[in-house]
Amino acid sequence: MNKKISVGMMLTIVILAMTVTFSVTMLLAMRLFDSTVSNVKEKESMYGKIAELDRYVRSNDYYTIDETLLYDTISSGYLVGTGDRYARYYTADAYAKLLDIQNGVLMGIGVEVAQDQTGYAKVLKVYDGSPAQEAGIEAGNYITTIDDTDVRTMSGANAIEDRLLGEAGTTVHLVWLGSDAAEQSVDLTRSGYISTTIDYQMTAGDVGYIKIRQFDATTLSELDYAIRTLRNAGAASLLFDLRDNAGGLLDAALNCIDLICPEGVMAWAESKDGSQEVLGTSSGDSVVDLPMVCLVNGNTASAAELFASCLRDMSGARLVGTTTYGKGTIQSSPQRLSDGSAVVVTVARLIASNGESFDTTGLTVDVERPLTSDEQGAFYDFTLETDPQILRAVNTAQTLTGSATVGGVNAASSQAASSEAASSEASGEEAASSEEAASSQDTAASSEASASPDEAA
Repeated sequence: MNKKISVGMMLTIVILAMTVTFSVTMLLAMRLFDSTVSNVKEKESMYGKIAELDRYVRSNDYYTIDETLLYDTISSGYLVGTGDRYARYYTADAYAKLLDIQNGVLMGIGVEVAQDQTGYAKVLKVYDGSPAQEAGIEAGNYITTIDDTDVRTMSGANAIEDRLLGEAGTTVHLVWLGSDAAEQSVDLTRSGYISTTIDYQMTAGDVGYIKIRQFDATTLSELDYAIRTLRNAGAASLLFDLRDNAGGLLDAALNCIDLICPEGVMAWAESKDGSQEVLGTSSGDSVVDLPMVCLVNGNTASAAELFASCLRDMSGARLVGTTTYGKGTIQSSPQRLSDGSAVVVTVARLIASNGESFDTTGLTVDVERPLTSDEQGAFYDFTLETDPQILRAVNTAQTLTGSATVGGVNAASSQAASSEAASSEASGEEAASSEEAASSQDTAASSEASASPDEAA
């Protein structure tokens, strides 16, 4: 039996549906309007305060305002005010310089330097084929003057390196002290050279030493070559020196982790709403099955911390040194603004392979070996054979392979023990107690590795 709906009833239903739809639409529109008005009022209040301040200053300030400097400082201050520790503002000139460096337009003389206790720039590394090498500058020399400016008046290695950079073909005047302390001077022409991020060599006790200064586009191929070379030379374990490695490219670090670690998630990016996205998964195609140690310090940060964390949690590596910096966040690529300047902001929190964040806390080491105040002063004078932290890390690596002995039969172990004893004697009973505790941690690490061979593989 078919039921017919009257025309009046149909009109009533249609009108009711339209009313409900209109009401819902109006409700949503009002909420959106209220939110928009609130945002507009907030922005109006912010801009109004700046305008009020600007009017007062321009009416009363004695000094002439540099408009470009003012705008750049306001922009930089805005980012500081967000509370984002790693947000950065680049002026138009600074951003152009950054792009020039990335594109190979700005070049240097081919050295890495550090400003030690003398205040001068100690040359740590000279790159092959660089202008510095051709001039006879060597690692261990001191640069005292750059373009008639005393290096001791410069604030840190970054400021020194900035003075050494310039457009290809331009010159820079240097005065430096050679190994015989004789003063020499030269005009060097800036040019391109092949820079590397890794140094490696075999140490006593068949420990393959690999220094990673930062992670960039060439690090993966350099690391692969270094590991293959050391293994072919008979390395029984690997020591990765990550001290003072501030990070670099996150993707480059993930590629290096993939080269070493077994299959598994290497890291996640955690957004503001708590959602997580996998940043990378190790394929497990090229697992390094040697015992490994990572040497870290308070300047080991960001991508370098992730590398150390993954090697410990995915491959059973031991961490030696001191607690790391604690930068576990991800920043955006520079966003160019209309005037040529650019900004970088934090976009996510970095979650390591163990599902935890090391942001602000850093990574706690398995074997603690801080430097004494005297050792810190002599840090840039140490060699592979005399660096007390390297010696401790080598000893830990030997413990993992079972080649370290209490009696010091192994040559490298004996050398490490001798150095540690000297350090303990110089530092008093407190230092001696600390060294004994670290030795106990070494032993515990060895026992754990023996009990869980799959975990340490």
